[in-house]
Amino acid sequence: MLPAPDPVTVPAVVAPASTTETAPATPPQPAPAAPLRKRIKRTLRYHAVRGLLALVQLLPLHAALAIGRLLGAAAYHLFAKDRRLALTHLAKAFPEKAPAEHEAIAKAMFRHLGLVGAEIALIDKIDPARYVEVPPEVHATLERALTGKGAIAVTGHVGNWELLFRRFVHAGWRAYAVGKEQPDPRVTALIEQLRGPGRTIWRGAVGSSRKLLRAFRENALLAMLIDQDTKVQGVFVPFFGELAWTPKAAAELALRTGAPVVAVFIHRKPEGGHRVLATPVEFTPTGDAEADTVALTARMTAEIETAIRAVPHEWVWMHRRWKTRPAG
Repeated sequence: MLPAPDPVTVPAVVAPASTTETAPATPPQPAPAAPLRKRIKRTLRYHAVRGLLALVQLLPLHAALAIGRLLGAAAYHLFAKDRRLALTHLAKAFPEKAPAEHEAIAKAMFRHLGLVGAEIALIDKIDPARYVEVPPEVHATLERALTGKGAIAVTGHVGNWELLFRRFVHAGWRAYAVGKEQPDPRVTALIEQLRGPGRTIWRGAVGSSRKLLRAFRENALLAMLIDQDTKVQGVFVPFFGELAWTPKAAAELALRTGAPVVAVFIHRKPEGGHRVLATPVEFTPTGDAEADTVALTARMTAEIETAIRAVPHEWVWMHRRWKTRPAG
């Protein structure tokens, strides 16, 4: 399965009325080359992913899903570090559940990720209209949000998030994912191929601010993952009862542009395929930009938590969501 793109910080595409944005004095410099050992590891991982994708693409969907489920079940036993992290985080998030329940969720999560990997491998063979249900009320929610100045679709690594984006595009909405380029440019190219040419706005890339502004002018959906603790600008907001460092880019964009925010998720249906859910994230700014950013990020994160609680095994519990701690 392709690594998930990192959450992002956002360039100032629209400045608040009381401030003036200035261009940096010098253009950003390229990152130094990674150590040889890390480059070798990335190369091996890339070719392993490409090889696995090529093999799975030879299979019909039902066979690929069966194999993905089996591989996921095996991964629970093979990847001890990820298993331990998942169980530790489940105990933190669900202290009321017994250890046996944590273990059952973790096992189901690994099987689910195997299914996600199989679907991503065969994504070009999947008919999104048949495989991913968009109920009329969800369609209406998104149409109401797209009033002419675009909308921000926030989500997390819940369900098959890449299939969710593919469904947006197939439904006829202009949609762009906002992401951070991977350390290995070959993996970035794979993600670009997966989503479609020009469908990802890579932060920090030449012209990214202009592309963001154009997306709002096109009345497009901007899809943003905001549920991981990574090295981006963020704020601390509650997540399963504990403060978690959370990207603030989506909130800042919404506050600067006035674009509506919709929390969108995709869940697997018992009978096969998926169903999309969408909830407007209502928020009235107070005029205090810093406090508003924290409050809106908290509102969006609460929607993500609700989606995870509904189907706990469809989230990535091995992720160190509470890694960054508040000062003091």
